[in-house]
Amino acid sequence: MSIALSDRHYLTALFEPASVAIIGATERIGSVGSVLIDNMLAARYAGALYAVNPKYRQVRGVPCHASVRKLPQRVDLAVIATPAATVPGVIEECGKAGVRAACVITAGFSEAGPAGERLERELVEHARRHQLRVLGPNCFGLQRPSLGVNATFGGGAGIAGSLGMVSQSGALCAAMLDWARPNGIGFSSVVSLGGSSDIDFGEVIDYLVDDSRTEHILLYVEGVRDARRFVSALRAAARVKPVILMKSGRHPASTRAAVSHTGAIVGADDVFDAVVRRAGVVRVRTIGQMVAAAHALARRVKPRGERLAIVTNGGGPGVMAADHAAELGIPLAELSPATSAILQRSLPPNWSHGNPVDLIGDAGPERYGAAIAACLADEQVDGVLAVLSPQGMTTPLASAHAVIEAAKGSSKPLLTSWMGEEQVASSRRLFMDAGIPTFRTPEPAVEMFAHVSAFYRNQRLLMQTPGPLADATPPDLPGARAIIDGALAARRSLLSEMEAKTLLAAFHIPVVPARVARDANEAARIAEEIGWPVALKICSPDLVRKSEVGGVRQGLRDAQALRAAWGDLLSAVTRERPQARLDGVIVEPMLDRPHARELMVGMLCDPVFGPALVFGAGGAAIEVQRDRAVALPPLNGFLVSDMIRNTRVARMLGAYRQLPPADLKALETVLQRVSEMVCELPQLVGLDINPLLLDEHGALAGEARILIAAAPTSERYAHMAIHPYPVQWVSSWTAADGTRVQLRPVRPEDAELEQQFVKGLSAESRHFRFMNTLRELTPAMLVRFTQIDYDREMAFVATIEREGRETEIAVCRYVTNPDGETCEFALVVADAWHRHGLGRRMMNALIEAARTRGLKAMIGHVLAENAPMLGLCAKLGFAISESREGPTVRHVNLRLAQGA
Repeated sequence: MSIALSDRHYLTALFEPASVAIIGATERIGSVGSVLIDNMLAARYAGALYAVNPKYRQVRGVPCHASVRKLPQRVDLAVIATPAATVPGVIEECGKAGVRAACVITAGFSEAGPAGERLERELVEHARRHQLRVLGPNCFGLQRPSLGVNATFGGGAGIAGSLGMVSQSGALCAAMLDWARPNGIGFSSVVSLGGSSDIDFGEVIDYLVDDSRTEHILLYVEGVRDARRFVSALRAAARVKPVILMKSGRHPASTRAAVSHTGAIVGADDVFDAVVRRAGVVRVRTIGQMVAAAHALARRVKPRGERLAIVTNGGGPGVMAADHAAELGIPLAELSPATSAILQRSLPPNWSHGNPVDLIGDAGPERYGAAIAACLADEQVDGVLAVLSPQGMTTPLASAHAVIEAAKGSSKPLLTSWMGEEQVASSRRLFMDAGIPTFRTPEPAVEMFAHVSAFYRNQRLLMQTPGPLADATPPDLPGARAIIDGALAARRSLLSEMEAKTLLAAFHIPVVPARVARDANEAARIAEEIGWPVALKICSPDLVRKSEVGGVRQGLRDAQALRAAWGDLLSAVTRERPQARLDGVIVEPMLDRPHARELMVGMLCDPVFGPALVFGAGGAAIEVQRDRAVALPPLNGFLVSDMIRNTRVARMLGAYRQLPPADLKALETVLQRVSEMVCELPQLVGLDINPLLLDEHGALAGEARILIAAAPTSERYAHMAIHPYPVQWVSSWTAADGTRVQLRPVRPEDAELEQQFVKGLSAESRHFRFMNTLRELTPAMLVRFTQIDYDREMAFVATIEREGRETEIAVCRYVTNPDGETCEFALVVADAWHRHGLGRRMMNALIEAARTRGLKAMIGHVLAENAPMLGLCAKLGFAISESREGPTVRHVNLRLAQGA
């Protein structure tokens, strides 16, 4: 019982057009319309090419028609270079003519002011009405060199290769193309997004994930519109293809509200860094680094790990490289005893006997060859940097030959730095011809290795798919929501300290006990109950930093001291802030925790990526220390540990001097609980727990500030860039033969499970599911099937325990279509589980998930010969009709909501 899901990507018409029309083509030399037609002709486009311009009958020998309606056939791609005021009408005409995709080169839209914004809105409205996808406007265009597509207005075409480049800057596209050609670097795609009014990063990256021509992806980002799709696409791509990203605008002026310590120490770029790391992507900071990364990827420098060996003929260059590696967090490899023994036999007695491997200044080809071969063969080495300084006894070209020969057969990254110019120019050309990256100095070579190895490191973060709850103890969600609803009803955006602590307690985060007193006598009674000594803190919705207005008194040991402090405190606050509303005074016990470290846990709401969690050193000097690590929720134990490791204060959490080690498990629990809060309470827009006291006895929240706002939507988790693992869809039942079956959403780590499931299918089941005889899934297919965005798609697997191992027996999925209202589904059940009711149970779960998501219809394509699947569809209420794909395929459609 199987159903096929279409494998043709909906952007195929844009990236693989069988026909192209240049609208606005002209004979006028130097015009955009002229350059576009010239570039398509120069690229030797083999499809049907048309020009559209009422002034000509042909342009550069290409047939020219007065309008899109006059074309002799429906075209896949329209490239538009007409004045901005005409573009909405052109899009409308294209839509009526059945054009599938458009690339709008023309500028003068939202970047040009209110009039341009109106034109862009009109353009998008027409495109959506006709389901026509638009690249741009105000873009450089699109290149697909291997297909002869050069729909750009640049002066140079890319050569065919494996790099897919997506950029919001047309100028950067032009510069990279100009650099790449003489360096022999080829592209699978060059895509300029321009204004991204319709097609954005996420969709283009989605396409490149499945594109067999693309092996590596380069991104230049200025801004992101659809955060969740962007993150989801990055994560899917990074599972199978190295992704290198550069983002501009790293230091925008910040005007975050002063009520938040977190907002004061964390900028938008910190959040973007957290996004990139969590997505398994490598970020570069400069054009030079991006060029170097492109060079490495094009030369197929594959990430293996992060341990670097440095081979040099000079101590100075070796130390320079080692220092820069340390600055970038790249560990030097510890050579194995076997490698050290080989080097001992091959090198003079005064070699460095360690890493960097100093071959001594008179090193010739033999030493270089032996050292490179030994290091590349060492299992404790993940990459090698060879450095040469042209000294009196060196032979740079012969040594280069030796290095190239020694590297043959190794898949580990090898980088070279033949320093100097005149004596080593021929050696550099030799390395380039051999496909080995080469640099004038060691530092950029180390940076390239750091970027490549960062891909390896970030993969561990990418694989994490946390659920929304920190552990099995559920929080008091109704109580937490009641606190927030009450404050919002009173039109308050800042919870009182008492409310904030109550909210933390609802999520099982330990807090310092506190009570509010209305006068000094009540405060003394409270102090007697909770125990002396105590602290007093002013309670006011208008005062965030209490100590700055004299609103804190500590170490009060008796009633007399308390009453004196009470008067002083109120007098100071009234003097400093006479208009502040006072709701009493908070009474807290003074804590005797001499070993406590003062930490900070917080969250902020990024305008693009939503909530982000922050951890670092706490206390009064937080904004001076600026020690923080930023991560996107949801978090699990692995992600929390990584977050803690990336702070300076982490080194203070172990035993040092007279302090015993702090309870790291308690800290991890607090961070996971705060992550849980952020997942479940979309009204949270800012949070500081400062200080969070941590010692050998556990963690305790000393003070908390929480900012709230009305939730933008009632949809669960819509406020997050990464959707938590949807545990609410996990279920289990007992089959008729007593087998326990679990149904759950798919996880990234299910890739091998899915592969074995497909291998176990019969030829008929594979035929029904994939409409071919596919025996196993490609890496890209495994990513697409297991690394999913639970917001726009869902996949359920049914599993059983067999010989102590989890075994997949069925899988179903839906993928939301570009219209955002319908989805396409697929189902396959293991042959041994046919006629057990499993398919129906899987489909019922899938239909319910799609309904909950708010989708209006579920559609699919079933081979006409697949009678069991068609029968199940009929029982489930699907309407069945002949498909437009031909008489051998049936179209099935189920209404999920009224009006669908």
